[in-house]
Amino acid sequence: MNKVERIAQSVLYGSELPAPRELGDANFYTLRSDCYKQPCVCVLGVFDGLHEGHQGLLASAKKDAEARNVPLVAVTFLPDPVEVLFDGSPRRLLSGEDRLRSLAAWGVDGILVHHFTRDFAALSATQYVEDKLLPSVSAVSVHVGSDFGLGAQGAEGSALLTLLGRQHGFEVYAHELFCSGGQKISATRIRDLLEQGKVEEAASLLGRWHFVSGVVKHGRGQGTGFGFPTANVSLDLRDCIPQDGVYACYVVHGATAWPAAVNVGKAPSFQSQTGPLLEANLLGFSGNLYDSQVQTVFVKRLRESKKFDSLEGLKCAVRGNIDWVAQNLGTTSYNLGSGEVEDDN
Repeated sequence: MNKVERIAQSVLYGSELPAPRELGDANFYTLRSDCYKQPCVCVLGVFDGLHEGHQGLLASAKKDAEARNVPLVAVTFLPDPVEVLFDGSPRRLLSGEDRLRSLAAWGVDGILVHHFTRDFAALSATQYVEDKLLPSVSAVSVHVGSDFGLGAQGAEGSALLTLLGRQHGFEVYAHELFCSGGQKISATRIRDLLEQGKVEEAASLLGRWHFVSGVVKHGRGQGTGFGFPTANVSLDLRDCIPQDGVYACYVVHGATAWPAAVNVGKAPSFQSQTGPLLEANLLGFSGNLYDSQVQTVFVKRLRESKKFDSLEGLKCAVRGNIDWVAQNLGTTSYNLGSGEVEDDN
């Protein structure tokens, strides 16, 4: 996979969702075949990040669907159950819409999205299967992770689901969680890595570079004064933002990606800063991105945040960051739509 393909994969470029079939307390997305209420293999999960563990679960379910010659339907829950049930819920690796787009990009044939509420959470496993799942999908088998919980407070697991399967004519497969480096791959593990600034380790577990979305706002104008076009990006604090520091990144707007040196967090050398959490010095950029939605793709952590005693010291450090990005990520923009690498260093 070349540089442009990796960027496109990371930000789910080209992955769009069709209009859903609205079911009152759920939506059904038909992606590759008309699988609504048709015999299918189902795979259930929250799928935050759609990391390598999720992809392993999907691959097992896909193999089962192909052997049975039926579609594969992903079944998920939005908002994320932890956002509904708990205060101070973990920061998300993907927004709800991006989770659905990632499932579509992976290659499922359909997606059933339950609207998760406290009333939904109070359903027993039997009520969920009989009143919510089976009216929308004619499951011949159901795949879950071994830690998947059903029913009120997630207290009922795969054993009860297996019993319900016998009653309603579907098989149940509970898969052990996938491991890397002797540890289970989980959204929690990936969040911990990102919050320590370990974006390369996180990428190895995600199967892609981590990104966050935000809107470009007016900032201090200091970066432009240094001779570098700067995008000041206001972020959603529900997203999992890497630890404060300086990173080598790509900033993506539409079909265009620019290499960038990015400062996450308040710049220590400017105590009066009250603006965005992210400042990106863009290479090969000219124009105006104000009020535009962009994605920032994290490739490598370059250094921790540091307060400089002089403006010249800050300029020298910024130049060093820019030089590293230029040598390793490139000096010009990339067109994600064409798949071509321009000035690929």
